Amino acid sequence: MIRFFTGLLTGLLSVLLLGQPRLLAQTPPIAPSTRNALPRQASAPPTVVPTTIDRPNNRPSNQPKLAAPERRGVWLTNIDSDVLFKAAPLKAAIDTLADLNFNTLYPVVWNFGYTFYPSVVAQRATGFRQAPGLDRDMLAELIPQAHAKKLLVIPWFEFGFMAPETSDLALNHPDWLTNTRSGETVWLEGGEPRVWLNPFLPEVQDFITDLVMETVAGYDIDGIQFDDHFGLPNTFGYDDTTIALYRQEHAGNVPPSNPENPEWIRWRADKITDFTTRLVRAIKAQKPKVIFSLSPNPYDFAYQSSLQDWRTWQQKGLLDELIIQVYVSSLDSFQSHLRRPEVQAAARQIPVSIGVLSGLRGKKVPFDRIQRQVQAVRQAGLSGVSFFFYETLWNVAHESKRDRQAAFRQLFPNPSIGIR
Repeated sequence: MIRFFTGLLTGLLSVLLLGQPRLLAQTPPIAPSTRNALPRQASAPPTVVPTTIDRPNNRPSNQPKLAAPERRGVWLTNIDSDVLFKAAPLKAAIDTLADLNFNTLYPVVWNFGYTFYPSVVAQRATGFRQAPGLDRDMLAELIPQAHAKKLLVIPWFEFGFMAPETSDLALNHPDWLTNTRSGETVWLEGGEPRVWLNPFLPEVQDFITDLVMETVAGYDIDGIQFDDHFGLPNTFGYDDTTIALYRQEHAGNVPPSNPENPEWIRWRADKITDFTTRLVRAIKAQKPKVIFSLSPNPYDFAYQSSLQDWRTWQQKGLLDELIIQVYVSSLDSFQSHLRRPEVQAAARQIPVSIGVLSGLRGKKVPFDRIQRQVQAVRQAGLSGVSFFFYETLWNVAHESKRDRQAAFRQLFPNPSIGIR
């Protein structure tokens, strides 16, 4: 989930992220480690005037959003953690989080090219009904336990359009992959070889839609979430199918050779926005109250580098919740992201929370930093926070588990009434 801030760590086999630091390829998704490289910054995108779609919660700009309970979320990962793989740790985690007044869980359900629930859609595409190592329906087990404790459950489709190079998904469907101008399909994320499903290909759009709708229809979920991988690195999109589509819409002209050409970025970003619009409409037609949540990188990087125009998505009424990943140590830098005009504009319309890094396996974060960042979010008038990731709340930390939990109890002394 993290592709915006550089230089956090280097030992990929010792750490994990929403985004978030990412999972390793090649390894079955049973508690491997993740990358810890953080991304670079990018220049600002051009100003865009979006077209608003018909959505009941798309309020006029002069009508403030209703007050909502503070979001207190956490991402549950399959990396550096067994919380999703065994029933006892899962129950203990739910009980502890509820006792400490958290209110939202974001369990991973899609990464490495596998689902973390039994999936007919995934089995048809990969030959695997769910992730190797899972022998139970984790999601069906988690949801009623969480709901009994008044916790929201918003499954997290972490990998979005991305997959490991040697995943069954990529090997079974090479025609679903996009490539760079040089013809390269592999993209290194923290040194790990990834490939990207072509978001402009109808077959890929149908696959992602079917995965999501299978979850929406089959489980009593409160929402679904994508992150920064629900986009495309800007060097991709030079496959034959996408070039043909571009030429069809540009009087036979081929795409610019420069992947950062503003018009070429805008065209691809708009295509991803069009697909997102159709996906959201499908979700709302099935279950109108299901939250469509996005946890992107800060906007300039998200748009320029990942073709993810979340500002337009928000302005079009596609997003019910925005959780912006701000994984920095400097309080000044952290606060500067909260003051960004697109963040403040979104916060006047929908709940906007901030993704806070509670630590990585090889990068423990002191609680005083967490406390300062949570207070900064509150002072900025935003909706709340979500922590990446569960194990580093108190199991991997400088402080003792007892002291860390006591500190969270002071940070969240009262239940967040009204979440469920």
